[in-house]
Amino acid sequence: MYQSVNFHGGEDLSQSSFLVTGCAGFIGSHIAEYLLQHNAKLVKGFDNYLTGLKSNIDLLKKYPNFEFIEGDICDLNACRNACEGIDFITHQAALGSVPRSIKNPLHSHQVNVDGFLNMLIAARDANVKRFLFASSSSVYGDSIELPKVENKIGKPLSPYAVTKYTNELYADVFAKNYGMQIIGFRYFNVFGPRQDPNGVYAAVIPKFINSLLKNENPVIDGDGLQTRDFTYIENVVQINIKAFFANQPGCTNRVYNVAVAANFSVLEMYKTLVEILHLSFQSQHTETRKGDIRNSLADISAAKNLLHYIPTVNFKEGLSKTVKYFQQ
Repeated sequence: MYQSVNFHGGEDLSQSSFLVTGCAGFIGSHIAEYLLQHNAKLVKGFDNYLTGLKSNIDLLKKYPNFEFIEGDICDLNACRNACEGIDFITHQAALGSVPRSIKNPLHSHQVNVDGFLNMLIAARDANVKRFLFASSSSVYGDSIELPKVENKIGKPLSPYAVTKYTNELYADVFAKNYGMQIIGFRYFNVFGPRQDPNGVYAAVIPKFINSLLKNENPVIDGDGLQTRDFTYIENVVQINIKAFFANQPGCTNRVYNVAVAANFSVLEMYKTLVEILHLSFQSQHTETRKGDIRNSLADISAAKNLLHYIPTVNFKEGLSKTVKYFQQ
């Protein structure tokens, strides 16, 4: 999938070892796939299959430079083992979903906060060169300002948002106290191939595609006019790869919005899917979800200026690619 693109410039990936936590998951598996296809010396995958899929690991095991460690980030010793001999880490392991965190805030805290702290400690002690991690646009909370700018956030609206903001605070403290190079990413509604459409907490786009392919009408939360800066997975892979090697002054020890700087309503997204699939439009609605941000739109100027991030796949192109994948 990534052989025809180059996000690492002139860097020789064969000289570096990478750890991808949450490697069996949607985003983690894509980052690992890029690194493997571009001949990284070693890519370690670290996952406990809590939300990840073994099929993603099976895909990565085809590469001789891939090593998989089944383990839990809530286990500090397992984290230390995973970090041995690693140059760069991208920490994607987390327990996602706002509704899940509202239903069970303790579990979300244990994985997203305790597990994150374990990974920071293990990375520090292994003298890792750079540590990247997944934050979330949910950090913006009740702020109504658009577009979202990194230094202006509101109060969190869910336990999940609290865990991600806590990650950012810990990252800042570790960078200042231990001299680590850390970069965080506030992802805005990432979607694409291999995203799991099943389960109570499935993301909206794969869930809708899955329903439409079964000739079922998906259920829209609320009025459907809530807007999101839907971000195709290739753009997320791009910023992770570029961030490993970015050397612009001031580029590390901060967080970045990761999006395309364009927002669409959930209804617009649904109508676009219906058009792609040549179906008739019929919408069903249910009550608004607790803890959800109403409108989301990212300012990505910091990522452009400091990491040379340029989104290459827009919303509609990404939807077409994703539908094509699920039709296979």
